[in-house]
Amino acid sequence: MEFKELKAFVAANDNIEIRVIGHAGSRFYQVELQDMEGARHPLTRRDKPVLFRSLDDVYLELTRVGIHRAYLVHQVPHDEMIGREAHYSDPLTSRVPLVF
Repeated sequence: MEFKELKAFVAANDNIEIRVIGHAGSRFYQVELQDMEGARHPLTRRDKPVLFRSLDDVYLELTRVGIHRAYLVHQVPHDEMIGREAHYSDPLTSRVPLVF
């Protein structure tokens, strides 16, 4: 989903979840939206995923389009390395609420 589509999408869909994904070993963050049907929409620019260098950059862009709540999801490759399924969507263990 492109930035220009994001504001209209958020206005039309009130039951979505915004995830700010931080990858272990990386200093970059990626934003994705998940709608009620479970479809994930990564935030893109020119059809490439947008990577942010800090949470402040994420806050700035999301507040610009009217979003004031999101969840920080920190992905750690440990589970995948030992053969277990990753549990990034588990709300109690992997998500931290962000309000800005």
